[in-house]
Amino acid sequence: METIEAFADETVFRNDENGYTVLVVKAGKSRVSAVGVMPPVTSGEKLRITGEWTEHPVYGRQIKVQSLEIEQPTTLSGIEKYLSSGMIRGVGPATAKLLIRAFGEKTLDVLYSEPDKLLDVPGIGEKRARMIQESYAEQAQQREAMVFLQSYGVTPALAVKIYKRYGENVRQVITRNPYRLVEDVEGIGFKTADRIAASLGIEQDSEYRLSAGVKYTLSDATAVAGHCYLPRPELALAARRILGNDPDLIERTIDSLILSHEIAAQILPGDDDEDVVALYLPSTYRAESEVARRLREMIDAMPDTMATDLSAQIDELERVEGIAFHAQQRQAIETAVTSGMTVITGGPGTGKTTIIKCIIKLLSVHGDIALAAPTGRAAKRMSEACGMEAKTLHRLLEYGGEEGDFARTQDNPLEYDALIIDEMSMVDIFLMRSLLRALVPGTRLIMVGDADQLPSVGAGNVLRDILDSGAIPSVRLTEIFRQDEKSMIVYNAHRINRGEMPVLDAHDKDFFFMKREGGALIPTLAEVVARRLPVTYGVSAFDKIQVITPTRKGAAGTETLNQLLQAELNPPAKDKAEKKFRNVVFREGDKVMQIRNNYDLVWDENGTERFGIYNGDIGVIEKIYDRQSYMMVSFDGREVKYGFDLLEDLELAYAIT
Repeated sequence: METIEAFADETVFRNDENGYTVLVVKAGKSRVSAVGVMPPVTSGEKLRITGEWTEHPVYGRQIKVQSLEIEQPTTLSGIEKYLSSGMIRGVGPATAKLLIRAFGEKTLDVLYSEPDKLLDVPGIGEKRARMIQESYAEQAQQREAMVFLQSYGVTPALAVKIYKRYGENVRQVITRNPYRLVEDVEGIGFKTADRIAASLGIEQDSEYRLSAGVKYTLSDATAVAGHCYLPRPELALAARRILGNDPDLIERTIDSLILSHEIAAQILPGDDDEDVVALYLPSTYRAESEVARRLREMIDAMPDTMATDLSAQIDELERVEGIAFHAQQRQAIETAVTSGMTVITGGPGTGKTTIIKCIIKLLSVHGDIALAAPTGRAAKRMSEACGMEAKTLHRLLEYGGEEGDFARTQDNPLEYDALIIDEMSMVDIFLMRSLLRALVPGTRLIMVGDADQLPSVGAGNVLRDILDSGAIPSVRLTEIFRQDEKSMIVYNAHRINRGEMPVLDAHDKDFFFMKREGGALIPTLAEVVARRLPVTYGVSAFDKIQVITPTRKGAAGTETLNQLLQAELNPPAKDKAEKKFRNVVFREGDKVMQIRNNYDLVWDENGTERFGIYNGDIGVIEKIYDRQSYMMVSFDGREVKYGFDLLEDLELAYAIT
């Protein structure tokens, strides 16, 4: 890390949304580029820049800014250059000369503290004077806020977010209660707020700190672990680990939060006839309660049986399609067609897709049917398998992008007679609520998924809870019906679900086990992925092979494996631009994965603007525009622009957890 003093010369690029700037500065006799998140900088200002020097392959030597202090220009030429830059609304080169002539070296002081004097300058009226004063004050406030926040260890990128949230009230809000940041500003965690609070001298047993710590503990359990609630003893223990306070103090804080309705409490039946006090975030409690209520309303509004000759219709389908349904499959079809709401669950190879295709044929003569799935990849597979369009749930509900909500609601419901959703295990409690709000009671809802899969990334275990409730007709498929039923992958998946050891020594099958220990693992994996599997199965190592590992760290973790596989499958080349972000090098041609839902990312579909890229979506970096600070990523044809400030949402995806 190095600190330099320089004068701002020219702003080459600036993103006002996130503060990312490419700035040319004069340091001595040299002109160099300073890049990074920073407040607005104007030509002529004296800067104190702390950062790291790098050598860009195209643009040469640059300093990557970690922190930046701005001094007002003090010379007449510096002040004139600053005012002439166009950064202050209402001031151009001619007006700058007038102001310098009127106020000399005190010009900037006049703009900040005595703006009424602007009316004494010929050609400046009341409206223009107010514009100049407001523009200058806005810049001054942002700079002061950035300096204030960075003095407490807040990064420039987060400082911009905080300023956008609180504006000129930054210092007042944070000095009084820095823990507001945790709830108000995305990207600020409890530890960051706690560090700021400690710097401000806020006590460890402050009411603000205790309340924020307990709510953060519950919020973290919801956002990271996917829990809708925590039993009270678990919340108290987890909060104590974070806060380090006396247990009685934490218990009193929980009581206070319940009384003030900042935490919702619900008594649930537990094991051994002992009730459990379940503690929720209010938003999660409301979502779960609404889902339960709306499901009950839909059950009560179940439509009548669709057909009296259903068995004969299924027989005819068997004849036409040349298939013979097993009793389980037939039961699933009959239940779906005769019930207003149905759950069909089963592991791989149990015929869920075949059943969906049959249900579509039987129901299509009675009205409009829609197909949907939680993710783009799942919707694409469903479309290919069923021969009709399947949409993501967000697209079906017409997510509003910048408006941040769904267009399809109870006031503008979906107009379908039946809706079939695949991969229901991925649906969280909030998405389920939005879906049910958009369905008219009487709409036939068929939910298909594997209850043995991991639950949704978001809060809740919707599919499992619906099955456990017993309130909705369901059919569990256990027999393997798929034509490739001899697949050892399918066979072993069912053995594992039954708690049995998978078969590891079957020869000439699609499931095989290679035991490697210590350092032998990595070179074997590289060879298998890059050469042996592509040759043996005739598939692309890049598109058709996915490495999965249970950990992020260590020799077999995603971080190590991604670097290894990137070097094998997409090595550096002169014609491939790169962008280093933290400890990852993103390269044109890399396979990447989105690691959190971003409902605001925009992409085009046949001239129509669509929104949203979701956790788990995998794409390819098509192009990196380093000078413009963004890259283009293609997700199955959806071209999405990622500003460099969004790179924290992407990971290399050659190996995933």
